[in-house]
Amino acid sequence: MSLYLIILLISLAGPLALSFEKNLRLYRRWKYLIPAILITLLIFVVWDIIFTHLGYWFFNPIYNSGIYINKLPLEEYLFFIVIPYACAFSFYAIRFHFPNFKFSLLWTKILTLTISIFSVITALLHTNLTYTLVVFLVLPAVLLFSYYFARNVVQHYLAIYPILLIPFFIINGILTGTGIEQAVFDYNPEVILGIHIFSIPFEDMFYNFSLLLLPLALTHIFETKSK
Repeated sequence: MSLYLIILLISLAGPLALSFEKNLRLYRRWKYLIPAILITLLIFVVWDIIFTHLGYWFFNPIYNSGIYINKLPLEEYLFFIVIPYACAFSFYAIRFHFPNFKFSLLWTKILTLTISIFSVITALLHTNLTYTLVVFLVLPAVLLFSYYFARNVVQHYLAIYPILLIPFFIINGILTGTGIEQAVFDYNPEVILGIHIFSIPFEDMFYNFSLLLLPLALTHIFETKSK
């Protein structure tokens, strides 16, 4: 079993088992959450395939199963299911146990506008760095979409995201080479800022922000329409 797959299975095991916990009962949201994750997967996998074909990032064959689809290892497709699901579990668990752990509507608006403006400016200042550019253009699109259609989710998400960064630094740290001889996947230095936190490119925190927020916003939209 590949290291990449082992990391994903460990990441999924706890959240999946606790999805049946009698109070949270996350499994009741599956009919909304799973389609939301699959839509997110489609968007990010297309991005992933394009960047892989362009040589913007690479996958180390030592650490994956060797099963490739469009130059992406099987584990990479699973990544876009497992990680959003595990983080959605954390999001709903925190929101369930601490319902008031959120920003006010005013501060949510201020932070949404501030983050969006910061992202656009960062993108415009680094049009020569493709990964940086795309990450900081996608983020405000996802954030403003979520704010407009799922404002309550954004209120909680902005407060909870710093907590979600804890497992992010552990998992992405390993995947990008922290504690192992070679990275599970690596980046072309010509398309990123070159600023790293441990082995993690600075841009990944903002990539992760969009990847985790979009399925939560879509889940809220699907739930609302259903009701």
